[in-house]
Amino acid sequence: MGSPRPTRLLVCYTVELLALSIWIGGLVVIIGSVIPAVFNSFGMEQGGRFLTKVFEGYNQLVALAILLLVSAAAWRFWVSSRGDRLDAAVTRSECALLFVMIGVAALIALVMWPESVTRQEQAFATQGEVARKAAYEAFFRTHTVVRGLYILNLGLGIALLVGKVRAWTRRNDAMRLS
Repeated sequence: MGSPRPTRLLVCYTVELLALSIWIGGLVVIIGSVIPAVFNSFGMEQGGRFLTKVFEGYNQLVALAILLLVSAAAWRFWVSSRGDRLDAAVTRSECALLFVMIGVAALIALVMWPESVTRQEQAFATQGEVARKAAYEAFFRTHTVVRGLYILNLGLGIALLVGKVRAWTRRNDAMRLS
């Protein structure tokens, strides 16, 4: 079957960069631009519900990014395991970071996010000052965990990107020297 053309590996790397751009860039835009704009334009309830929809969309984009990253890693693993392109090998640190990122994303999307949204809606619907305060406190406890997990995954995504760029530049330097 022969060695894969360098163009295919370039496409694979481009797909990985696209996926990480979605993962990292999407969250940076939401945190740095969307959240401040929403809370400066809407009230707490309307803004909270709007951001719920924004993060639901972001979580779907992260699922797409996971599919792209796992597919690219599987292809690179397959190519390098055949001995065709050893420079395509997936490193242990790449695998570890990717698996932790996927685990954190799954924890957010499947466990913490639904709980946080439920508590948010309960807080919005609760009547009476004391009960409403308790409902908001319960919401903010879960929301703080979710927010921390998003920030953790942002940091992991940046670390994965840095690792990939470092590996690519090393390979490029090695090829230039040979």
